[in-house]
Amino acid sequence: MTLGLAGPEVRRGGTALGRWAGSGGISRTPGRDPACLPWGGASGALGLGSRLRGAQVLESRDRGDMAAPRDAEIWKDVQTYYGQVLKKAADLQTNACVTSTRPVPKHIQEALQNVHEEVALRYYGCGLVIPECLENCWILDLGSGSGRDCYALSQLVGEKGHVTGIDMTEGQVEVAKKYIGYHMEKYGFQVPNVTFIHGYIEKLGEAGIKNESYDIIISNCVINLVPDKQEVLKEVYRVLKHGGELYFSDVYASLELPEEIRTHKVLWGECLGGALYWKDLAILAQKIGFCPPRLVTASLITVQNKEVERVIGNCRFVSATFRLFKLLKTEPAKRCQVIYNGGITGHKKELIFDANFTFKEGEIVEVDEETAAILKNSRFAQDFLITPIGEKLPTCGGCSALESKEGACYFHQILKGVQIQKRM
Repeated sequence: MTLGLAGPEVRRGGTALGRWAGSGGISRTPGRDPACLPWGGASGALGLGSRLRGAQVLESRDRGDMAAPRDAEIWKDVQTYYGQVLKKAADLQTNACVTSTRPVPKHIQEALQNVHEEVALRYYGCGLVIPECLENCWILDLGSGSGRDCYALSQLVGEKGHVTGIDMTEGQVEVAKKYIGYHMEKYGFQVPNVTFIHGYIEKLGEAGIKNESYDIIISNCVINLVPDKQEVLKEVYRVLKHGGELYFSDVYASLELPEEIRTHKVLWGECLGGALYWKDLAILAQKIGFCPPRLVTASLITVQNKEVERVIGNCRFVSATFRLFKLLKTEPAKRCQVIYNGGITGHKKELIFDANFTFKEGEIVEVDEETAAILKNSRFAQDFLITPIGEKLPTCGGCSALESKEGACYFHQILKGVQIQKRM
């Protein structure tokens, strides 16, 4: 038995398959059939304001409480699982922490190939969390583990950029620190541009990480391991610069998880026991101040362990990559036409921004208000010509495209194990 069909990701080639959530938690793109949305009809907003459930995962620290004993127990179990039980990726019981197969840009392939073998061997991610436009950026990796993503990113940001990795498992941090000299010499950097910290991702202040100090924060299948997701996202919001983003892969559940799953030690270690109910991500994002989540890719998780299958029952899990942007609250944005100038390393001809928008060099693309605001006020601004609709844009090949599909519907279908056919 498996949890449905593993494999097909939400994005296919250059075809846009829709944002997972738009303004207020529901995308208002032209041509959408509201009945396709998993929360039903056009009522919108995922029930925002009416269903912030009372689960510990959403509220425990809103009350100002100290970490509950259960939280401390989870931290200890996760540290044991990743520090002692797992020795290599092959020891995992599910494919939740194995990167989905999809094309990887050549410059990222080369960066990953330069990572030391021992560091790569102890990699347990659930997606590729290396975004675009990285030169000179300051990046924070939440749950950096043995440092694989950090070392790849340190090469991509260059000597003027910097990468910080933080992880609560001391053994993993020790492995990462061990190879700083090796990688800096390999890259030809005179001064190390990577730092590793032993600490908790929901307590970044205690680790000495200051307000508005990073351009990008990444996380690779780690937030699900933390009991209090809201506190993690609040800390992320605090340390991100305005215009910055959280680019992260994680695991989401089709149901609100029952107690048997939430207290199962192996399922916590395998990234399933702490999975967020998929609708709650948009709720938390809005509550904290982020723009609505933008789906990049998603694929169904399979389980090969009979005992694990028995415990999870009818619940399905998806590994998905999202973008969360932090923007200043300014005047209302306008729908715009944009032209990508092709200037981003590794994406000169085509930039797949998310599951809804693929920008090809020189083509005119109409975007919604939120997308326009993100492109205009983030590190991507220099790579686009942005003009409000109605104003004249230079013609480039006579092309005009508004790429929009039902992202939320596709995400829901993945959770249901429905085969998603390629759309041309």
